[in-house]
Amino acid sequence: MNQKLAYVFIIIAAVFWGIIGIFVTKLYELGFTPTQVVTIRAVSASLFLLIYIVIKNRNLLKINMTDSKYFVGTGIISFVFFNWCLFHAIQETSISIATILLYTAPAFVTLFSRLLFKESLTVMKVLALVLTLLGCSFVVGIFPTNQSAITLYGMILGLGSGFFYALYTIFGKQALAKYDSLTVTVYTFIFAAIAVIPFSDVSNFILLFSSKEAWMYGIGIGLLSTTLSFIFYTKGLTAVESSRASIMATIEPVVASILSFLLFNEMLTWVQYVGIFLVIVAVIMVQDVKGRRNVKSEKGINSVI
Repeated sequence: MNQKLAYVFIIIAAVFWGIIGIFVTKLYELGFTPTQVVTIRAVSASLFLLIYIVIKNRNLLKINMTDSKYFVGTGIISFVFFNWCLFHAIQETSISIATILLYTAPAFVTLFSRLLFKESLTVMKVLALVLTLLGCSFVVGIFPTNQSAITLYGMILGLGSGFFYALYTIFGKQALAKYDSLTVTVYTFIFAAIAVIPFSDVSNFILLFSSKEAWMYGIGIGLLSTTLSFIFYTKGLTAVESSRASIMATIEPVVASILSFLLFNEMLTWVQYVGIFLVIVAVIMVQDVKGRRNVKSEKGINSVI
């Protein structure tokens, strides 16, 4: 794939992820719990992708059972726990702050990618990473006043979402060495759905879908903020370094912050807006062409699971 097109795919995915707070907040108002919202994402995405793949190419559903470990990684260890932390963080803090904390993920991705994939740490990549972390610190209130704008629990949830989100990039890179991006995406959601359904209070879950609004927001989070976003991101990941892709996707909190202000009147301080600006700068910087590796060579890396 053309690398510039891969960048576009990753940005599109980030925009779709950025609007997820709208659907999550509305589903909460209808009575859904964070675990049930995770279930909606996983189940709806599985169904949408299965329909698409059956129409396009059923052979994409064929996998070696021994490779299930990859999808335990992407679907359960990453997707389920990252969403659980994120949705609880939205309840504990706000859409804007929860999304910014999610983007501590590039720090974890860069570390893991260096240790596991031997990706180079270019000056531009490190500088972009520092700006991302500094921007996140401004948003949560750690700097420059050293008075956190959120609770310790909210911060732990936000950082947890960043950690588990980073693991999707790591596990996904391994799975892409053997399978098409659509195969990786659909099995991520299938494994996630199987893992989370038993904990979603199924009887109450079904009753809550008696309203048209529940179906509308459920389809929105499943199709736009899950299915299409993961398809675009996973496809882009085939031609972009893990750490570079993860930092570029930090355009998501910008979208989330704008929408939370326009739709939910979530007010941010000027320091927090400076933090968002720093994140945008980091996204632009990481697109620097210097220091790029031949991404195809990463596909030969042995499994680390």
